[in-house]
Amino acid sequence: MMALDRGDRPGRRDRDLRITTRTPWPMMLPALVAVLFLLLPLAGLLVRAPWTDLPQLLSEPEAFQALRLSLVCATAATGLSLFFGIPLAWILARSRRPGISVLRALVTLPLVLPPVVGGVALLVALGRRGLVGRYLDEWFGYSLPFTTTAVILAETFVAMPFLVITVEGALRTANQGLEEAAATLGSKPFATFRRVTLPLIAPSLVAGSVLTWARALGEFGATITFAGNFPGTTQTMPLKIYLLIQNDPDAGIALSLVMLLVSVAALALLRDRWLSSGARL
Repeated sequence: MMALDRGDRPGRRDRDLRITTRTPWPMMLPALVAVLFLLLPLAGLLVRAPWTDLPQLLSEPEAFQALRLSLVCATAATGLSLFFGIPLAWILARSRRPGISVLRALVTLPLVLPPVVGGVALLVALGRRGLVGRYLDEWFGYSLPFTTTAVILAETFVAMPFLVITVEGALRTANQGLEEAAATLGSKPFATFRRVTLPLIAPSLVAGSVLTWARALGEFGATITFAGNFPGTTQTMPLKIYLLIQNDPDAGIALSLVMLLVSVAALALLRDRWLSSGARL
């Protein structure tokens, strides 16, 4: 048996790996500051929370209505984002037609657009006198603004790009050899997408869905601009918290704590199995 070369010994390779993966000390302090900056506000929320009055504050009908509406609308917005966002992500990832880069920039624009501006844009497009909204009012007698549907549309507008960019990245890095093999065996394009492509990108798809749901759950600016703030109809938890923090800070902090716990639970339940694997896809 050939002896191992001194440079190829397992012990030396492990030692070299530890050296190369050691965190450089100039990065430690900024990383520590970043952690403190991100966690300190959350710690302050936990410290200031009125724990003794929490059950009473959360048992109020308006608070429950706002939480229920937030969960329903965020879930509906995520469903719409999946239905429309997956085909859009596929086109962005696989199409080679001119103008795709421009389309990608426009699709991701809501990520950097101020939410209030997004709400104004929705109002101009879908309002009673908007580009499309006027025809809905004239032909069907239906007005979108200041309805629960408006909440769902506002949340979809700001949250769908999270799903699109996540799924697009997964499609770009997925093994297309399996898709080509399925095509050579006679599989039709949509059947290949359903049976081969979707399982390949499933971790990233779930990760994008979680991010989309969390973003929709916390949407405020576009919602209050396009849908208003009517209890039981358009008043989601962020809007309710905004009102309470001005008149009843303890109640506002209590509802903020609920939002924090719901968001953390959603991410914690899926992160180890889906978000991490989605990042490795």
